Amino acid sequence: MPAIMTMLADHAARQLLDFSQKLDINLLDNVVNCLYHGEGAQQRMAQEVLTHLKEHPDAWTRVDTILEFSQNMNTKYYGLQILENVIKTRWKILPRNQCEGIKKYVVGLIIKTSSDPTCVEKEKVYIGKLNMILVQILKQEWPKHWPTFISDIVGASRTSESLCQNNMVILKLLSEEVFDFSSGQITQVKSKHLKDSMCNEFSQIFQLCQFENSQNAPLVHATLETLLRFLNWIPLGYIFETKLISTLIYKFLNVPMFRNVSLKCLTEIAGVSVSQYEEQFVTLFTLTMMQLKQMLPLNTNIRLAYSNGKDDEQNFIQNLSLFLCTFLKEHDQLIEKRLNLRETLMEALHYMLLVSEVEETEIFKICLEYWNHLAAELYRESPFSTSASPLLSGSQHFDVPPRRQLYLPMLFKVRLLMVSRMAKPEEVLVVENDQGEVVREFMKDTDSINLYKNMRETLVYLTHLDYVDTERIMTEKLHNQVNGTEWSWKNLNTLCWAIGSISGAMHEEDEKRFLVTVIKDLLGLCEQKRGKDNKAIIASNIMYIVGQYPRFLRAHWKFLKTVVNKLFEFMHETHDGVQDMACDTFIKIAQKCRRHFVQVQVGEVMPFIDEILNNINTIICDLQPQQVHTFYEAVGYMIGAQTDQTVQEHLIEKYMLLPNQVWDSIIQQATKNVDILKDPETVKQLGSILKTNVRACKAVGHPFVIQLGRIYLDMLNVYKCLSENISAAIQANGEMVTKQPLIRSMRTVKRETLKLISGWVSRSNDPQMVAENFVPPLLDAVLIDYQRNVPAAREPEVLSTMAIIVNKLGGHITAEIPQIFDAVFECTLNMINKDFEEYPEHRTNFFLLLQAVNSHCFPAFLAIPPTQFKLVLDSIIWAFKHTMRNVADTGLQILFTLLQNVAQEEAAAQSFYQTYFCDILQHIFSVVTDTSHTAGLTMHASILAYMFNLVEEGKISTSLNPGNPVNNQIFLQEYVANLLKSAFPHLQDAQVKLFVTGLFSLNQDIPAFKEHLRDFLVQIKEFAGEDTSDLFLEEREIALRQADEEKHKRQMSVPGIFNPHEIPEEMCD
Repeated sequence: MPAIMTMLADHAARQLLDFSQKLDINLLDNVVNCLYHGEGAQQRMAQEVLTHLKEHPDAWTRVDTILEFSQNMNTKYYGLQILENVIKTRWKILPRNQCEGIKKYVVGLIIKTSSDPTCVEKEKVYIGKLNMILVQILKQEWPKHWPTFISDIVGASRTSESLCQNNMVILKLLSEEVFDFSSGQITQVKSKHLKDSMCNEFSQIFQLCQFENSQNAPLVHATLETLLRFLNWIPLGYIFETKLISTLIYKFLNVPMFRNVSLKCLTEIAGVSVSQYEEQFVTLFTLTMMQLKQMLPLNTNIRLAYSNGKDDEQNFIQNLSLFLCTFLKEHDQLIEKRLNLRETLMEALHYMLLVSEVEETEIFKICLEYWNHLAAELYRESPFSTSASPLLSGSQHFDVPPRRQLYLPMLFKVRLLMVSRMAKPEEVLVVENDQGEVVREFMKDTDSINLYKNMRETLVYLTHLDYVDTERIMTEKLHNQVNGTEWSWKNLNTLCWAIGSISGAMHEEDEKRFLVTVIKDLLGLCEQKRGKDNKAIIASNIMYIVGQYPRFLRAHWKFLKTVVNKLFEFMHETHDGVQDMACDTFIKIAQKCRRHFVQVQVGEVMPFIDEILNNINTIICDLQPQQVHTFYEAVGYMIGAQTDQTVQEHLIEKYMLLPNQVWDSIIQQATKNVDILKDPETVKQLGSILKTNVRACKAVGHPFVIQLGRIYLDMLNVYKCLSENISAAIQANGEMVTKQPLIRSMRTVKRETLKLISGWVSRSNDPQMVAENFVPPLLDAVLIDYQRNVPAAREPEVLSTMAIIVNKLGGHITAEIPQIFDAVFECTLNMINKDFEEYPEHRTNFFLLLQAVNSHCFPAFLAIPPTQFKLVLDSIIWAFKHTMRNVADTGLQILFTLLQNVAQEEAAAQSFYQTYFCDILQHIFSVVTDTSHTAGLTMHASILAYMFNLVEEGKISTSLNPGNPVNNQIFLQEYVANLLKSAFPHLQDAQVKLFVTGLFSLNQDIPAFKEHLRDFLVQIKEFAGEDTSDLFLEEREIALRQADEEKHKRQMSVPGIFNPHEIPEEMCD
């Protein structure tokens, strides 16, 4: 059967690809049908045949036949794909008469199909594709070869309404291509040219959009949709100096069919930020509000209307929230200063409040953005005005800023809204699922976490504006939980999440009074309510709140002690999630209040840490292993805070007593009979003990050396022994044995050993002591073992541990680098240089080790033999060619640092340049021009600019071309030009020459150099059209990161905006 299939496929392919005979349209239809409706091999072959045909340089000559005679819509789409391909990639090399022919043909086809209203509706997708093809032609032809395009399309539109409707869609697509998606698709110069052309000819389009007379609803709708796309770039006079705004409001806003798109247009206009059209903005606001009140009276229950509404009506509510949010954020002060508009402003805020109550997260997020903006602005205008509420204190406070007074009545309602709708914070693990059961949350809901952060920030600002009101709302609501009138899990949760979120926003005295009430009430509720689920919900809320108020706990020892004892109680509560949350809260409190646990507090006979260590057995007896590890880390932070070394050492001994007893007993047994290290239970115990040590060390830091020294040599012996067991098992049973539970447990012990050592080294503070006492036995145990093992049994942590040691010890370890390299370098490189996928962890860690040596022990690179150095360089080149982005980025960073390091070493530099410079250049160009590497463009630009600069400034004195010594700059210009011409033969000499010139002239200005590279990337695609929209992802990342850093700086100045656990350590305790 497969043989027959292959023959048929060959026959079909031969016939369809033979351009000397007429196209067999039925055969093509059959092949297309196979692709869409066939299966397996049949489908694959159809795909191959169609791909071959599409890639044939003359395939486009068949498109007219396909579109005219095929009865199959899918075949027609296929024909249009061929056409789109030739326009995007080969247009410039087609003879002019053929370009004109294709252009005429496409225009004719669009006119024919779109002039018939029934056809327009029936063949919507087909016409959509045709329109897109015309836009691709326009990007090549207009304005140079088709200067009359705008007047042509405007003229044609006057002949038929359905044709006009489609032309609107074409203009909309063109606008999007030029103004919204041009980046990375067309060069900067061309993009500017097209934008200028569109603005210059806009008056004709604008006249076409003046649709006062049309009775054709779909046409009006299409025109409004097109106008919406234009509004973000058209000259402002067309918006503010014509009747556009009033037409939108009076003629279209109150017509159900047009209200959504009209409101979107008004929102787009409202977002324009210019100062010279104040009156027009005021008119826009007042007229829109007048219409709104007729369409949606102020007493409407919008929440109910939304839940019962149709899609169209729900969209209107969402668009309304966008309009109000946009207008008020941009122009609120314009309206505020006009006394006659105060009432209208209050009505707008009233709408915002009503819409904020709608049970739809996306709409709530829009409203929240405005409330956040308003509260932050009112706070920043005068951060230190009194927070007491003038309405509550009975007298008018004169120091409340007038603008704040204007909004006060509204803000009461906003506070209530925030408290009753507060989202779930990340720390809360006990949740109610869709079935109404109380369970542990397993998947983090990032959407909910972000919503919480924004609501928290808003409520903090609102509390600063009037903490008395916030406290009143919360106290009343808590009272109603206790007396049962508002009791429900949801109500209790949102209230407690809100209480936890305002930590730091009240004065310390007020906070104390408020919190004492809250915690007493919650502890009372815990006693009063029966049933495991109720208790779990209340427990999670108590834990969340106490975790958020470290300032209060630090100042009130009795309370801190009560809270911690309560957490110990919850550690025995087996309800899902409660123990996890108790351990998480304990570690947070331990980090923020660490000193208080190691001091003797008033009224106590010993530090609380002693009590904990005396009872550690009973506290942790019901916890799971990973919870025990968290507990140990928490106690470690307390011990780390003890400054008296003798006391601290005594504490560490007592702290590690339990794990050490089990460890010692295993080691004693192993001394008598080493086979005990093959017993699954024993190996598992070893893994768990080491994990405890890892977490303890993370918290205690350098002083943990006393415990590490106690078990160090035994631990390394266990490492060697388990390693031999693993190797023996692999020899006996093959590599598959590494998947077995016992072998995996053995590897866990090896990994945790390495984690413990690297964790301690990275926190140690005496590099010489580490290098002399800890490193030699480690290298002895680990290196030869790594080299001898089969690849599948090599631990990637060996590489990361070496990297950490090099980073930490720097020059102290340079002498050991050759030994380390001998053992791990070549054997790891052979594991990862066959492809880009296998052994991902070894890959990442291998390059981290290279990076560490390159940064901290560079002289070691110069000391290794040349063959090994060449391997190092090859591996760096291999790294930056990776598709794994983290590896590629590391490779580029290593290369850049290496080049800078080499430049410092005068003796070695010149021979390095002579041997490797051109080679490196060639490889960098190969990734620059590879679209799967666009994310690295900034780094590519930095490296290339540095290399071209070296040559330009004469830093390379040796000849780069010893065979024919000429000036290096001239040689490099010719070398790069030839390199690019052979890779991209379709480029013109002038293009290449211009590009190479830029590489020299722009190498001092990295952003300009990068744009230069990007323009070149657009040009080389002219024969291989690919989507490069991701060329801009990286800028987006940087822009967002910068915005975030700016925001961070601003926020640090507002007390309470940061959750206490986000504040850097040195600023708290």
